[in-house]
Amino acid sequence: MTTATATQPAGWEQRFSQSAHRMTSSIIREILKMMSDPELISFSGGMPAPEVFPIAQFQEATQRVLEQDGRRALQYSVTEGYPPLREYLAAKMRQDGADVRAENILIVNGSQQALDFLGRLFLDPGDAVLTGNPTYLGALQTWSTYGARFATVPVDEDGMRTELVDGVLAGSECKFAYVLPNFHNPAGVTLSAPRRQVLLEAVARRGTPIIEDDPYGELRFEGEPLKPLVAYDPERVLYLSTFSKTLSPGIRLGWIAAPAPVLDKLVLVKQASDLHTSILIQMVAYDLVKQGVMEPLVQQIRALYRQRRDVMLAAMEERFPKGVSWTRPQGGLFLWVRLPEGLDSMRLFRKALEEKVAFVPGQVFFPNGGGANTLRLNFSVSAPEVIREGIRRLGKVLAEALG
Repeated sequence: MTTATATQPAGWEQRFSQSAHRMTSSIIREILKMMSDPELISFSGGMPAPEVFPIAQFQEATQRVLEQDGRRALQYSVTEGYPPLREYLAAKMRQDGADVRAENILIVNGSQQALDFLGRLFLDPGDAVLTGNPTYLGALQTWSTYGARFATVPVDEDGMRTELVDGVLAGSECKFAYVLPNFHNPAGVTLSAPRRQVLLEAVARRGTPIIEDDPYGELRFEGEPLKPLVAYDPERVLYLSTFSKTLSPGIRLGWIAAPAPVLDKLVLVKQASDLHTSILIQMVAYDLVKQGVMEPLVQQIRALYRQRRDVMLAAMEERFPKGVSWTRPQGGLFLWVRLPEGLDSMRLFRKALEEKVAFVPGQVFFPNGGGANTLRLNFSVSAPEVIREGIRRLGKVLAEALG
């Protein structure tokens, strides 16, 4: 690439938009860069176990799609998504009790794109969003770009403390409430059935919509499933989910279920962004579910993650010093560690790297600061012997910090 000669520097910083200046780097992305170190044991990323990826089934499905309908698979398509896949997703949600039809479904490039689209659709600079405290870092980063501020409700072992929602909404008019009801990222907890009812009643009194982000809902390996929020109020709840934690994150395939007035606007946002999600990938995904791949795959994932969670919990019980506590997730990919007051997990993170073990410091998940004595661990991607060694290293760091 040639460089033009100019009498003045380009001054790029001055030309960036306000939203560009609000963008920040993610500590998770920085941690992922470190994973090239073969000696580092990382409990930081939220990645599925690659050994369960259905590679052979993907090869067969792709070949079938290209042989049977290749011209359609390689052509432009409708913005809303591949109709048979939308029908499948709507039927699946109806099995969970939600009154959803195919026309309520928009296929997107992973649920992260859904979060971005909802930010574009609803948020002006200064608008408030109700979230748990802590909450998903990707949502915070995306909506901060649009100038959002965050009104928060504490999270405990039963999820968001929804008895406090009414008071928070009374003190701050929020565009919507953001909830991760199942196996919360980062805390690993599940919003209890009574608290779901309290939340729905509180937002109904204020007319506040809910964004229900449910990427981990199928990964329950303990306890009874709970009905999604959208099953109780499909006109007020916008539901997001993804194939990233089941089929594969690499296919970047998720969906939004929303009432017609919202979906119509989201389609316009999608058209302006990328026209449509890859029709080839959608057709391959539909072929896989049609061939019956999903059910045994999900069962395999649940069994594997339960084993790895149990190994991590047992290792923490053995290796972590007194005064450290943690959650026991019923599913998903994460558990949450609380350290004694006065410890700073960001400082401990640097010490942990010296011991070749990584986690995510908890403060990055708190929208308005706090959480210095917390951290997130991922158990899904590491083999049992790796988990045991990583927890041994981390236990050493914690013991030294506690004297």
